Amino acid sequence: MEDKIAIIGIFIQDHTMSGKVNELLHEYAPYIIGRMGIPYQQKSVHVISVIICAPPGVISALSGKLGRIDGIQSKALQAAI
Repeated sequence: MEDKIAIIGIFIQDHTMSGKVNELLHEYAPYIIGRMGIPYQQKSVHVISVIICAPPGVISALSGKLGRIDGIQSKALQAAI
């Protein structure tokens, strides 16, 4: 299947889980084009956007694994390119 470009939005509300998020992103590093993290201290949340180019199943798997970590919310938006 052809690779897709996607943005995965990650919200980290439990900062003790940041290490698990980073481990998972490291596991998928060959697919990651770039990432940007912004701490929003007034709301006690960190927001990370990850740009990824991968088969749709890989994108879904990463987003799903991230979303199953306690204190983490994750959604993927795939481009129709």
